[in-house]
Order: sequence, then structure tokens, then C-alpha cells
Amino acid sequence: MKFTVTRGLVAAAALSLYAFAAQAQENPECIAPANPGGGWDFTCRQVGKSLQDLGLIDKTMQVVNLAGGGGGVAFAEVVNKRTDDNSLIVAASSATATRLAQGAYPGNSMDQVRWLASIGADYGVIAVAADSGIETLPQLLDTIKADPSSVSVAGGSAVGGWDHLKVLIAASAYGIKDVRSVKYIAFDGGGEAVTQLLAGSVQAFTGDISEAKGFVDSGDIKVIAVLSPERLPGEFADFPTAKEQGVDAIGANWRGFYAPGGMSDEAYDAWVSKIGELYASGEWKEVMAANGLAPLDLQGAAFQEFVAGSVAQIQSISKEIGIIK
Repeated sequence: MKFTVTRGLVAAAALSLYAFAAQAQENPECIAPANPGGGWDFTCRQVGKSLQDLGLIDKTMQVVNLAGGGGGVAFAEVVNKRTDDNSLIVAASSATATRLAQGAYPGNSMDQVRWLASIGADYGVIAVAADSGIETLPQLLDTIKADPSSVSVAGGSAVGGWDHLKVLIAASAYGIKDVRSVKYIAFDGGGEAVTQLLAGSVQAFTGDISEAKGFVDSGDIKVIAVLSPERLPGEFADFPTAKEQGVDAIGANWRGFYAPGGMSDEAYDAWVSKIGELYASGEWKEVMAANGLAPLDLQGAAFQEFVAGSVAQIQSISKEIGIIK
């Protein structure tokens, strides 16, 4: 009799947990901390669509674009106003870790939220307008060397952010001694940065391959370097790496999600499980291949540890190039 009661209690608890997790995600929402068109926007929209297509969520994921402060406005919103929201996830990336590493979200730290899971890594690119006379990365960097004021590079992160760091890493690898001479202009998201490139306001763009893909497909821009160890497969195989052009620069932008710090363990575990199932699916492998995402499969505590390591590494790089003391 005792066994029967105990088993019944366990079953009831399991059903309660399932019901709680399902209720918590009844109205799923994803905050993209930038304007439409950038990598965070892609992360929210593509993951939301895929979760629904796979039956992992019942309702359409509401995507809210909350731009500002290189992700700081969204981070503050979650920490200060929505700390116990079990239905909310937020797109994050190396750019988020960069801002946290540099103390750019005043009064905030990575420990104030819960890190859910990664969905892959997105290699950085440097691109120019399709009609630009610049054809190679060395050609762009030689122009910067000769006259730094003649080239403005646009990116979707703030000054000192991950997009900025990528072009500085390339400049340093090419022998530009004072990388602070590289003229970088920050915009709220990769989409806006590319718009300024097409308008002729800037001469180059630094971002991620998922951000650039649509603009390459439309014939608006050309990628002059991918910051990957070797050429990417499939439709990205035509894009030259920085390394093969003599510039030993690698920049991989991980993509994933964080959740409010006060999210319940039940809801957190449910989200981790859902994103893990998504990542393991054949459908997501196709999405990764189509958008240039490289493998990065981390969930829960493993992802939390990875982000902590990423923050520490970026702090070290930022000190080296004088962005922080």
C-alpha cells in the first residue's frame, strides 16, 4: 500500500511539473535586443518558428525587438521588471558576453540571469557594398593603414562590442599597430549597419554570416573575409577566409539564450529541454547549414559555465587592446 501511495505521489508530482512547465510557456515570448534584421532578431524568429514547427511549443513565439545599449536596455528590462517571467527567453551572443565583460550594462552582471542553451556559433564576416572597388581583406586593411580616416566600418554592436572587436582583431593580425585608429561606427543591429553601408555612409561592415546572408543573396553586399579557421561548407564555400588571405584572425560568435534570474527551476528545465530537442533535430541541422552556423551544443549548467569562460576571455582581450583597464 505504501508503495502504491508513493508511486501515485511521484506520478502526481510529474504531472504537476509537466502542467506547470506547459502553463509557464503558454504565451512564449522572445526578446531580440536589437532592431529587426540583425543576428539577435534572426535567433528569436528562427528558433521560435522551428520550435513551433517541431511541436515543442503550442503557440507562435511572440518576438519583441527591444533595441538600445548594445543589448543593455533588454538586459535591464529583464533584470528589473520581468525577473520571474517563466514564459520569457532572450536572444544572446558573444556580443552580450562582451558587454557584460566590459561592464557596459551599468550595475548588471551575468549572474543576474539564467543562461539556457546555445544553438550554434556564427562566424564573423567583413563585407563591403557589392559595387565597392575593394575586393579583398588585405586591400581594405591597406587602405586603413594608409589613411585611417578614409574608411568607416559599421557594426551592430556598441563601440568596444563584439563586432568592433572582430575588426580590431583582424587589424592587429595584419600589423596595424594602433588598432584604435580603426574608425568604427556602432548601430543598433546588423540590419541597420548594412543599411548605412548601402547608403554610402560607411565603407565596410563587420558582423556575422547569418546577418550578412540575406544581403549577399540580394546582391547588395560582398563578403571579403570570413573569420573562420577554414572555408565554410555548402553555399558559403565561395567566401574566402581571412586566414587564407594572410590575416590570421578568427572570430566565432556563439548564439543562444538567457532567461530571467527568477525563472522557476521547472520552467528553466523545460526551456533547456526544448532548446536541446530543437538542436538535436534534423530540421535544425538544416537551418544551421543554410545560415552558416557551426556546431555548439551546450545546455543548462554547461552553457552557464561556457558563458562565464567567454566573459573572462573577452575581458582579457579588451585589456590587451586598451578598451578596459
